[in-house]
Amino acid sequence: MKKLIGLLLIIVVGLALLAVPKYNRLVELDNEVDNQFAQVQVVVKRRADLIPNLVETVKGYAAHEQETFEKVIQARNQVQAAQTPGELAEAEQAMTSAIGDINVVVEAYPELKANDNFRDLQAQLEGTENRIATERERYNDTVKTYNGEVRKFPMNLFAGVLGFGQREYFEAAPDEQNAPDVQF
Repeated sequence: MKKLIGLLLIIVVGLALLAVPKYNRLVELDNEVDNQFAQVQVVVKRRADLIPNLVETVKGYAAHEQETFEKVIQARNQVQAAQTPGELAEAEQAMTSAIGDINVVVEAYPELKANDNFRDLQAQLEGTENRIATERERYNDTVKTYNGEVRKFPMNLFAGVLGFGQREYFEAAPDEQNAPDVQF
């Protein structure tokens, strides 16, 4: 009986020694996914913070375009409220559409294109769009690594028992695959 208890104890300790590093690896990868999503949110927020300045600059030239401005602000608020990659992708689509509407307004006001503040905002927005694309890619790479680990044997046995499931990729709509054209 003592041998059986000793053998069971050795098995339990052996399994624990195998499980701890796997658990720690899953926690590390899970945290990396969370961190990378936070980075996406940071650059998206930066773009959202530029939008009011852009709207105010354009408003000075095109005050009668109120519906367009309201659509842009609504899209900005939707981006800021997004909590998941899916919600953020949907909000990004609305934001891109709203920026497209601003582009149409700007085309009607050539003097706006010559405004220094507007050109500066345009350059900042373009740079931010590039950062968003980069951070989305990094996030998806991190999710790929995490999901790969969660699905591999024998890690999938530990992951399932410990509550680690696959994470959601950031997937933009097909028309959102490229950064919007911010050339005014």
